[in-house]
Amino acid sequence: MTAAKKTTFEEALAKLEQASENLKKDNITLEDALKNFEQGVAYYDQCSEILNNAKQKIETWSK
Repeated sequence: MTAAKKTTFEEALAKLEQASENLKKDNITLEDALKNFEQGVAYYDQCSEILNNAKQKIETWSK
């Protein structure tokens, strides 16, 4: 069994931006809007976690 590929910051950010762009469409249904919003929140959380981990590493290395 192979391990699942981790999403990089750049990939998560691109997906977050895409979800945001999808929400700006005039013809989006409520169902699609909710789906894109939920996905956007998940990608935001991933980006935030990656940035926090990087910040902790930098702070550790700076000591």
